Amino acid sequence: MNIILWIVFGALAGWIASMIAGTDARQGAVANIVVGILGAFLGGWLMQQFGQSDANLGTFDLYSLLVAIGGATLLLFIYRAVTKR
Repeated sequence: MNIILWIVFGALAGWIASMIAGTDARQGAVANIVVGILGAFLGGWLMQQFGQSDANLGTFDLYSLLVAIGGATLLLFIYRAVTKR
C-alpha cells in the first residue's frame, strides 16, 4: 500500500510542478510520477543540506508535499536549462 501512496504523491507533486514550470502539456502521467518522486528526493536532500531535520521522512503531509513540489519544480527548470527547451 505504501508504494501506491508514493506513486499518487509523486503524481500529484509532479503534476503541480509541471504546471508551475510550464511543461504540463508536454508531460504525461508517467513523467509526472517520475518527476514528482525524484523531486521529493531532491527536495528532501536540499532541506537536509539547509539544516532541516528529516523527522518527517516517509510521511505524507503538507510540508512533504511542498518540499516535493519545490524539488520537482527545480528538477524541471534544471532539465529545461540543460536541454535548452
